[in-house]
Amino acid sequence: MIFDRVTRIAFAVASAFLMLLAFGLIAYAAYEVARDLVTYSANIGTTLLEAVGYTVIAIAVFDVGKYLLEEEAIRAREMRRAAEARRSLTKFISTIAIAVFLEGLVAVFEAGKKDVPTMIYPTLLLLTGVLLVVGLGIYQKLSASVENEISDKDPAPTTRNKRSASQTNK
Repeated sequence: MIFDRVTRIAFAVASAFLMLLAFGLIAYAAYEVARDLVTYSANIGTTLLEAVGYTVIAIAVFDVGKYLLEEEAIRAREMRRAAEARRSLTKFISTIAIAVFLEGLVAVFEAGKKDVPTMIYPTLLLLTGVLLVVGLGIYQKLSASVENEISDKDPAPTTRNKRSASQTNK
């Protein structure tokens, strides 16, 4: 009982900290954009792309914090269904993939202006994003087929089936 309460408090604190960090990322992105707008910086395009990247990462961090708060601190339960886990993981990995693609895009623009041999890093970032999406697709396909197999083997009884079963027992 005490351990459960301490665990819930720890998850709540970690969740609040993650949410604050997410707000900090968004505030930093807004500050950078405002600073470049005020100083009429020539790098405003890059700054805007970086701000989008920070915002997407902030959304992912906030989503993790929200998940921890809802599932571990408030409800203190594990996901009961595979579909719940699949949806949460899909949303999280999709957000991370977007952030990786944005970082790769920013790096491509920067490397393309400076030195072509530095294109290795952005290329690897974009390849990593592609692998994330392909891996997510494989995970989706496999988990959905397992869910279908399980639901075909163990159909949930309907109200009508319950009634007819109770009537045959009489």
